[in-house]
Amino acid sequence: MIAAEGLCTSAFRFARCCNWTCPPIRRTRARCARLACRWTRPAADTSLERQLRRVEQRAIGGGRVPNAKLLLQYDGTDFHGWQIQVGARTVQGVLTDVLSRLEHRPVTVHGAGRTDRGVHARGQVASVFLTRELSEEQWRRALNANLPPDVRVMAVEWVPPDFHARYSAVSKTYRYTLCLGPVLDPFLYRYAHHFPFSLDLTAMQRALEMIVGEHDFASFGTRERPDKPTVRRVYDARLWQEDELLHLEITANGFLRYMVRTLMGTLCEIGRGRWRVEDMERILRARDRRLAGPTLPAKGLTLLRVHY
Repeated sequence: MIAAEGLCTSAFRFARCCNWTCPPIRRTRARCARLACRWTRPAADTSLERQLRRVEQRAIGGGRVPNAKLLLQYDGTDFHGWQIQVGARTVQGVLTDVLSRLEHRPVTVHGAGRTDRGVHARGQVASVFLTRELSEEQWRRALNANLPPDVRVMAVEWVPPDFHARYSAVSKTYRYTLCLGPVLDPFLYRYAHHFPFSLDLTAMQRALEMIVGEHDFASFGTRERPDKPTVRRVYDARLWQEDELLHLEITANGFLRYMVRTLMGTLCEIGRGRWRVEDMERILRARDRRLAGPTLPAKGLTLLRVHY
């Protein structure tokens, strides 16, 4: 209820900027209150977010205000993840603060993926409604002039009003990187997990092929809610080596929390000969997190691309 009232206040401010008359504002605030009463459980947050987003669109011009798609890169080392948290430095929080100052109003930033603490991004996407009459390039420059150096806006693009960074995405690609050498390069320690062991890459690749397709990945992730489904479709998964670096790239229609990091931990157990290739299929079918390998550190994980 408190969150809904906060968004209603934002909608009211947007409406004042657009010189709306009182009756539509009263209807908007009343509708927000009804929605908040109907959806009070955490499991309904997504539905409420969509409803309030439509309220926001109407409040700032009925969808006529430009909707911007931001391509972001960031070093996640010093962030507590993407999603806004009270008292913590997050990417969404930093970006929201800067955009609110530039827009002279509170804004809502939607991200394609909620990366965890320490996870990096080369291709994160965010969407936000912008009212100032600046070009795409002017917005890019203004944002980078105000953002901290560990977050960069690589591009700004005007998109249709119904575009949403999260709900419009069809798949994402993540990469996990290991350093197999005896010494971890100090210029890589933020972005690769040191794993100085001999690995059977052929066995790891054979095991990796078993996860391609639609499967229940409960053994490899953590549910955000008990009722959240754990079935995902993996479109592509591959291992490739670059000198002393070993990369795992996975493209899927969605990911469970810790899924890529746990898959890489399981593959490493197979690569070291502790488990057989066939164990990957057994673990997958068991739907038991205790049977899979360790969850490797966050610093080796990067969100590479979001596909639309």
